[in-house]
Amino acid sequence: MLTKQQLDEINGFISDGSKIVITAHTNPDGDAVGSSLAVYHYLKAKGAEVSSMVPNKFPGFYNWLSASNEIIVYETDAKKAKKALMGADLIFCLDYNAVHRLGAMADILRAAKGKKILIDHHVSPETESFDYVLSDINTSSTGELVYDFIVALGDEELIDSKVAECLYTCIITDTGSFSHSCNNPKTYDVMANLVRKGIDARRLHGFIYDTFSENRLRLLGFAINDRMLVWEELKTALIYLTKDDLKKYKYQVGDTEGVVNFALSMEKVNLAVLVTEKDKKIRLSFRSKGDFSVNNLAREHFNGGGHRNAAGGNMNLPITDVIDKVKSVLSSYRTELNYNNASTDGL
Repeated sequence: MLTKQQLDEINGFISDGSKIVITAHTNPDGDAVGSSLAVYHYLKAKGAEVSSMVPNKFPGFYNWLSASNEIIVYETDAKKAKKALMGADLIFCLDYNAVHRLGAMADILRAAKGKKILIDHHVSPETESFDYVLSDINTSSTGELVYDFIVALGDEELIDSKVAECLYTCIITDTGSFSHSCNNPKTYDVMANLVRKGIDARRLHGFIYDTFSENRLRLLGFAINDRMLVWEELKTALIYLTKDDLKKYKYQVGDTEGVVNFALSMEKVNLAVLVTEKDKKIRLSFRSKGDFSVNNLAREHFNGGGHRNAAGGNMNLPITDVIDKVKSVLSSYRTELNYNNASTDGL
């Protein structure tokens, strides 16, 4: 937790007219977008001069969040994003634990002179890269930590319905609608407090999960029926999607979100992998049950990382070679993968 002195210093930046920028990781998800906008609305309520940015586009099913249209997307407006970062006095670094997670924005953040505050829940944060660190791997989401941060500054009354909707989005998406990372009673206390702020939880859940396009749903069906490999000896299922597959179903950002979880839902599967071919690289998403750490797997073999039961990686190989490598690597984990513990509390 941040010390009182650190909180006072941060509050000084917020109160004295300093320029503040909020950043989140590449391929932003619900926790990244939600926590960014929650901090944005909170700082606006405090009268701060603030802007928010992400390295690339986020899924359209988060566009309903208030001020989502104010987020600067670096890949489409790099000049504006760079100017804001280089001129910032304080930079919030949300939902990522290492600067390289900013992708094309990473070098700009490194060069920026502003003080940097990390708020994140991923393992092994690179604390030396930040001036202030609020990190807890046992917390459901970065959004929950943002809630704690606002309360610690004595501003709980500034968590209005707009902030609450953003924080709800963080928690509900990063726990998979309370299907993992949800054994801490505090998480439910926070959610209850958000409901007390006036959010309509059922309505918001619908905005996030019940807005599939026909193409997205057909892509999901195709992925499971035509692109899923099951390696029973490894208790693993792998789904792969090529660039042509994505083009066929008119892929939009976010259309593959959650696909990997369907592979993990099989009783005989303890590890699921989604391999997606993008323009310049292969993206891998890992999900696991029990104590098998896909964070370690991704860090050691696939240029990535994340949580114990949810992680990602990247490779610059043809998609068939990536699939072969995944199977080869997993062969050395055969014993660890053949267990019966289905707990996913560490996600």
